[in-house]
Amino acid sequence: MKVLSSLKSAKTRSGCKIVKRKGRLYVINKENPRFKAVQGKKKR
Repeated sequence: MKVLSSLKSAKTRSGCKIVKRKGRLYVINKENPRFKAVQGKKKR
């Protein structure tokens, strides 16, 4: 899966990590839990 440029810029923030779970990419931040991002297909 290609990583969106918006997620790449998010990766440079302090405390951010990119995690792959169930075929989706998540950006999580333990320092600031309000900052999150997801890339992947939505289930219908």
